[in-house]
Amino acid sequence: MQKRTLGRTGIEVSLLTFGCGAVGGLMTKGEPADQLDAVRRALDLGITFFDTAPLYGDGASETNLGRILQELKPDILLGSKVRIAPQQRGDIAAAVSDSIEQSLRRLQRDHVDLLQLHNPITTAGDDWDITPQEVLDQVAPAFERIKRDGKARFFGITAFGDTGELHRVIDAQAFDSAQIVYNLLNPSAGGPVESGFPGQNYEGLLERATSAGMGTIVVRSLAGGALSGDEARHPLGMPLVAPIGSGKDYATDVRRARGMASAAEKADCADLVELAIRYVASNPAVSTLQVGIATVDQFLGAAAAVNRGPLSAEVLAEIAAVQAGYAGDGL
Repeated sequence: MQKRTLGRTGIEVSLLTFGCGAVGGLMTKGEPADQLDAVRRALDLGITFFDTAPLYGDGASETNLGRILQELKPDILLGSKVRIAPQQRGDIAAAVSDSIEQSLRRLQRDHVDLLQLHNPITTAGDDWDITPQEVLDQVAPAFERIKRDGKARFFGITAFGDTGELHRVIDAQAFDSAQIVYNLLNPSAGGPVESGFPGQNYEGLLERATSAGMGTIVVRSLAGGALSGDEARHPLGMPLVAPIGSGKDYATDVRRARGMASAAEKADCADLVELAIRYVASNPAVSTLQVGIATVDQFLGAAAAVNRGPLSAEVLAEIAAVQAGYAGDGL
């Protein structure tokens, strides 16, 4: 498995991350034996980075991953997150401290390698959103205290929210990494998009983060599963997946994904999923990418796609032409 450097941290991470989220559902609702098998197979493939969060299955993901890591005792890099609840905004430092303590208990570890803020960052900072000022004045110092206590090595943000405010946080260079939405249906983080583009415009976030010395962790590589081209959901997965940054709804995303079939054929991809994964991996500004999985076979397929290497310039040009048509496709 190819490795890339995670920004200024200097650590090398596998190009494919083992994501433990609830969208796929394996690590939140799967059978313990299947979870163990998936992690063991990932390690055999050279996967070095595992990503989880308290939010995933209300702690189930961390608990299940912790049980497996305790059994296998692998040499890996582990990332988790902190999500500040609206009622915790009065004492963000205490919320961060309490969250990491609970995460470490579930994970059965004394530290994580990467601790990430899991709130969207917006101007208004309403409800679960948080403002850039709060992030820089309160979250960053709280994370620094966690680092001094030896409970986390590096810090990151989840780059959802208002693009201008995300730029402000990135430019402050207070964090080491950013989780960024980037996929076939929403390529905006990789550069400019056509006028009238239907999704959230995260224009240039990959380059912005890289220029600030941050590692980039691409999430929603499969647009929550829509890039399979099939609306059917696996029983372990989330039954409803709200688009993050892409179309107006999941069904629209699926219809747009099917429009990539010609590009997948030209690239000799087994399916749309392979095309989607190789598209993300083709961008050198991506440090690592993750996909949601419900089965071991889905993860093995993702690893095989990454290992096939980048797409050709000809295929990327065809993809760009399809993407340019999203603004006027009527969906």
